[in-house]
Amino acid sequence: MKKKIALSIAIFIGLALGVSPKAMAADNFYEGKTIRVAVGFSAGGGYDTYTRAVARHLGKHIPGNPEFVVENMTGAGSLIAANYTYNKADRDGTFLGVWNSAYVLYKALGDRAVRIEPEKLGWIGAPVKGSPHCSIMAFTGLDSFEDILKSGKSLKMGATRAGSTYNDLPKILNQTVGTKFEVITGYAGTSKILLGMRSKELEGGCWGWESARVTARQMLEAKGDERLIPVIIHRKWKDPLVKDLPLIPEVIKAKADKDGLAVYKAWGAQYDFQRPWVAPPGVPKDRLEILRKGFAATFKDPEFLAEAEKSKLYLDYVSADEINGLVKDILDITPKAKESLQFLVRKQKETN
Repeated sequence: MKKKIALSIAIFIGLALGVSPKAMAADNFYEGKTIRVAVGFSAGGGYDTYTRAVARHLGKHIPGNPEFVVENMTGAGSLIAANYTYNKADRDGTFLGVWNSAYVLYKALGDRAVRIEPEKLGWIGAPVKGSPHCSIMAFTGLDSFEDILKSGKSLKMGATRAGSTYNDLPKILNQTVGTKFEVITGYAGTSKILLGMRSKELEGGCWGWESARVTARQMLEAKGDERLIPVIIHRKWKDPLVKDLPLIPEVIKAKADKDGLAVYKAWGAQYDFQRPWVAPPGVPKDRLEILRKGFAATFKDPEFLAEAEKSKLYLDYVSADEINGLVKDILDITPKAKESLQFLVRKQKETN
């Protein structure tokens, strides 16, 4: 009875202030709720680190202050999490996925394993713009990208699966500038790939520098053969470890034909929204708006910003509107670029 009276009073006050009952219902929806966040990679990697950092602060910026529970839905380079988000997840606003934005591109390329319609998803925002890079271990005897090209050596590069930077970037460099990277797929995530490097099972990898500078810090600062050496990167950084590295677009422009650069740019568009938070299709628009506003507010939260700085997490917030525009651009890929990138798509077995 008391709750009904309180609700009636709240509605009366809201109407007096010009707030609709629908808006008030949306504001009250998350009270006492738990929001489940499924991150598509294993614990200890960049996706997991960023997701948990945001989740620790997001609840206080959403009316009702819901709790956030992060779980690792690993498998197929986060494709399992992506397909689950689109096809099976609850559509009431209590589930969010965090997975590789490359699957928007792979959908555009016609990969049948990617069972999502990107334009129908509820994009919430992304914490960072990506900067793919490649690093190799010092025990290889090489210490620059030019050394790699001159040596002609085949280097074993760890990867999760098609669609990951680990898999795609070495293959693009092979295709455009003549490296001889051997991509070894099947690793569960960054932490497993780093372990493979330390055990000399792998000789290097290509992934986001915003992740590597945190998750691989110990290896980057190691001595002798244990040191991880960055050799090439997507965009300029002030970080002393990479500030003088050759830039991937410039290397491709210098060593490949015009089509090679176009291929790289088409592939690289996904990095303007890395580690995005995504709601399934069909979530009520008012709840989506609450989640988007809360996500944006988190990136102005002094406590969150202080934690990110302490943890050396690079932040570069991307809004839902920006992501929707980028998704449209990726899906509008030119036929020529689409054809040129088909070598990235893992062929599906034919069934009778």
